[in-house]
Amino acid sequence: MKNKVFIIAEAGVNHNGSIKKAIRLVDIAANAGADAVKFQIINAAELITKRAKKADYQKINNKRNETQYEMIKKLELNWKIAHPILISRCHKKKIIFMTSAFDIRGLNEIRKLRVNFYKVPSGEINNIPYLKHLGSFNKKTFLSTGMSTIFEIDLAVKTLLNSGLSKKKLVILHCNSAYPTPYGDANLNVIKILASRYKTSIGFSDHTLGIEAPIAAVALGAKVIEKHFTISKKLKGPDHTSSLEPQELNTMVKSIRNIENALGRGKKIVTHSEGINKRHVRKSIVALNEIDKGEIFSEKNITLKRPGTGLQPIHWYKIIGKKSKRNYKIDDFIND
Repeated sequence: MKNKVFIIAEAGVNHNGSIKKAIRLVDIAANAGADAVKFQIINAAELITKRAKKADYQKINNKRNETQYEMIKKLELNWKIAHPILISRCHKKKIIFMTSAFDIRGLNEIRKLRVNFYKVPSGEINNIPYLKHLGSFNKKTFLSTGMSTIFEIDLAVKTLLNSGLSKKKLVILHCNSAYPTPYGDANLNVIKILASRYKTSIGFSDHTLGIEAPIAAVALGAKVIEKHFTISKKLKGPDHTSSLEPQELNTMVKSIRNIENALGRGKKIVTHSEGINKRHVRKSIVALNEIDKGEIFSEKNITLKRPGTGLQPIHWYKIIGKKSKRNYKIDDFIND
């Protein structure tokens, strides 16, 4: 994780309550080259009141006349059955299994799985009892910051750290929780602000359509990228239309790897690939016309031409005004 961007393929509830679809999502994430695939432990009865209305994006993406509770209830998996199956599949596919929880009971369920990564959903950033409990685990923790102010992030970070979480194990994820997020609201420059303010690893949990925003986030310094993906955007459910399809996920992962490679080490050097061209595209000081021995070099008898294997242009003013030590033909390198 220190040497490359950590990419989390967010499956979330895009399995639609089907363990077969969940397994397929693991395979898609692994084949794309993501580092981890993440699900969500959801117990609708403990998460949502039965009269809670759906969010606007949930109404658009799932037009059934039902409450948020009724919608989420259909997306539950039997985790006592699902967890062993999905963890085994992740081991086979060599991808990290992750899941997030929305309450303390869910956190304890994850702890039993002996996983090394925990994710705080944006909606729980002000859930102080939840944060205190999670902080006591002292495990790698990704804090998503959608819908929050900088002061709420301050409080969440303080709570986690004061509860036992090592700062080295905290990753703060910039996030906008609109599904999908308009590009004008992505606010990617916040990544630099968070890095400066908290002096910890910063990432980006993205809900924009497409892959441009996460790629740009990497260029701005994000060390973790989380992105929703699905088997098909045509499936019914709250998150499918704002998720990436398999080929899009493949392209995003490859693009991020290219960008992180392109960022380099932050030191201006002549690279091997450009060094090969250096002598061919730079210039040397050459004779503009025939020059006799003893003749004074001037702008009338010397010039600059490729290749750059002779005396370099930086010596131009050292040559001007000197006497030629030998005869030169047109285009001969000046080597006095």
